[in-house]
Amino acid sequence: MKLVFIQTGGTIDKDYPNKTKGWAFEFGEPATNRILENLNPSFEFEVITACQKDSLEITDKDRQHLVELINSQNTNKFIITHGTDTMIETAIYLGSCMKDKLIIITGAMRPERFSNSDAAINLGCSIAAANLLEKGVFVTMNGIVKEHTAIGRNIETGKFY
Repeated sequence: MKLVFIQTGGTIDKDYPNKTKGWAFEFGEPATNRILENLNPSFEFEVITACQKDSLEITDKDRQHLVELINSQNTNKFIITHGTDTMIETAIYLGSCMKDKLIIITGAMRPERFSNSDAAINLGCSIAAANLLEKGVFVTMNGIVKEHTAIGRNIETGKFY
């Protein structure tokens, strides 16, 4: 099995600014690279960047770019790291046009760089799901894996259900 990981940005990839007097988080190397380095995976993988945006800035043009990027790859299993605010919208968009591939969207409530981040467990759940599922669009967050048509989010707690 070959998995292609696609970075779009979001909290999972946010890092402290490298500049002095910096106040906003910046995007850099995909968090997926650091997580996979610790995992030492027994599967073939590739990590590519589609964009580096906060999910509130993701547009349908970005989502269409994801479709084109996925269709250009020579594999059928993908994990997209994405910001949580519009993750469901991206899942619905991809679910409407991607029928013969497995796409799992995940992210984190706290940056991977933080010691209390949920990034590694969310990515790990996504990898496990990719080993068990064949096709469809799924979201993996808060220890659950659900199809894009069944996922929801509690606005007050931020948890996916």
